[in-house]
Amino acid sequence: MEIPKTEGIKYAGSKLKLLPYIFEMVNGLNNVETVLDGFSGSTRVSQAFAKLGYSTTSNDISAWSEVFATCYLISGKSDVYYQELIDYLNNLQGVNGWFTENYGGAENEVKKPFQIKNTRKLDAIRDEIERMHLSWEDKCVLLTSLIYALDKVDNTLGHYVAYLSDWSARSFNNLKLKLPSRSKLLGKNEVIRDDIFKTVAKNRYDLVYFDPPYGSNNEKMPPSRVRYAAYYHLWTTIIQDDKPTLFGKANRREDSRDLVSSSVFEEFRKNDSGEFLAMEALRTLINKTNAHYLLLSYSSGGRATKQQLLDIISDSCKLIDIKLIDYKKNVMSNMCSTNEWLKKEEKHHEYLFLMEK
Repeated sequence: MEIPKTEGIKYAGSKLKLLPYIFEMVNGLNNVETVLDGFSGSTRVSQAFAKLGYSTTSNDISAWSEVFATCYLISGKSDVYYQELIDYLNNLQGVNGWFTENYGGAENEVKKPFQIKNTRKLDAIRDEIERMHLSWEDKCVLLTSLIYALDKVDNTLGHYVAYLSDWSARSFNNLKLKLPSRSKLLGKNEVIRDDIFKTVAKNRYDLVYFDPPYGSNNEKMPPSRVRYAAYYHLWTTIIQDDKPTLFGKANRREDSRDLVSSSVFEEFRKNDSGEFLAMEALRTLINKTNAHYLLLSYSSGGRATKQQLLDIISDSCKLIDIKLIDYKKNVMSNMCSTNEWLKKEEKHHEYLFLMEK
């Protein structure tokens, strides 16, 4: 099966490299028409399923994931229509505004995510998008284009909790919006921004793909939703345009503090039986999901051992297939403090578990 082209930001949780393995496992399944991408993140998995004609539901709690999903799964106007809007926005003159004040740095400054010339364009474009009184779908296409453009001129390693000491080469480029690569809508798609437990309680799907956020294996670390609320706080602010109260050297949103925006799937504590609360939540989620097939992606940097995951699966499902994908360790892997998942060659592993209910 040829994997369709997808788009995304520099994202620690991106499943771009997993897509061939996902569809290799899914390709042999019968009677799969409706699919839920339960933790859709940058939406690459949702995009691929939708482009292949599945009726795809994208679910996530983050504002930016909802915007990406709406752009690729819902927006239906022509490329010509959106290109005209993008050309108009690209021709705006930059202005000094809230984003420049908080996130723009001069060429002789460092520790900022963008150079001032690009935050001035951001200020002008974001203000104008709001003044255009667009439909939600149209707004999502333009906001997706804006975030992708910023991702190409940032001064980061791909997240927004710390910035590079010296300006990156790409930060000197000029911000320019480009048309997102959408395709004809073949299935009946839906975008949900909600807690995953609520989503699976209300709906049934032929296939569900779960890629839950992973907490650190280090028990001394607090619960943290760094992949969403903290690491990508700036995308949330750009989308909501709410000019929030900020804190810290990275100017994070106040509501992205670790203890405010924690996720049960990254919870470091254990229940009375000695099981991680994160694993208890995963067990409950799998049990309560109403689907014929479930595909679970899990990283060696997460809370569980392989055997713990197999035990959870056996509670309510039949394991059909399992794949192990080896990656070189990325920047997130230094959060792992156990060697249970890591082999001597220091590779980063991703497991795919295909199960039937």
